[in-house]
Amino acid sequence: MNISVFDVIGPIMIGPSSSHTAGAARLSRIAAQICGKPFDKVTFGLYGSFAKTGAGHGTDKALLAGALGFKEDDERIADAYRYAAERGLKYEFYEADLNVEYENSCKIVFFCTDGSKTTILGSSIGGGRIIITKINDTQTELYAERPTIIINQEDKKGVISSITQLLAWQGINVALMRLTRSAKGKTATSLIETDDVLPITLKDLFLQLDGIKDVRILNFGVEEE
Repeated sequence: MNISVFDVIGPIMIGPSSSHTAGAARLSRIAAQICGKPFDKVTFGLYGSFAKTGAGHGTDKALLAGALGFKEDDERIADAYRYAAERGLKYEFYEADLNVEYENSCKIVFFCTDGSKTTILGSSIGGGRIIITKINDTQTELYAERPTIIINQEDKKGVISSITQLLAWQGINVALMRLTRSAKGKTATSLIETDDVLPITLKDLFLQLDGIKDVRILNFGVEEE
């Protein structure tokens, strides 16, 4: 069995809990990166231990700080409410019945300044690690530990082939690829984890392909080193 150093000593963080504080901050920060747009309001639906004991562990401050872009070891986490007020960020916390596997879970909704919304469902799974299980209406299994591409596309022949050909042309090795779709012939989502740092210019190349609707380029892991 492979054991990470994080499983032994935990992450570098502002306490008191790796699951309730560090994991919460990282979950919200990664969710904001996935949203990828400016937002002026964010809501947090707390489930399980996040809802029951989170206040005592500073989960609320950690989630808000993560949405502001603060990392897990940032001393500003303790003053997250003040920083949110300074930025004019509106927020709301509420208890939610999410019917999910993990105890420390949260539904995060970003209200973007362009009028759109992005909904992220995720969990803190111990040692500061997280999992994203849903992005808007798409089920995922994203640990945000490797460079990742999220592609919204038409569900039709040839699209997957063109995606993989483009990655091969760019010399990018695929570590993991998952495909989900709303219904046959409708909208599909490709979630691709890679072994290589992803150039931002890759987004424009993907958008030139037939059937590609939207692309997110997220250099998880690399940005945190």
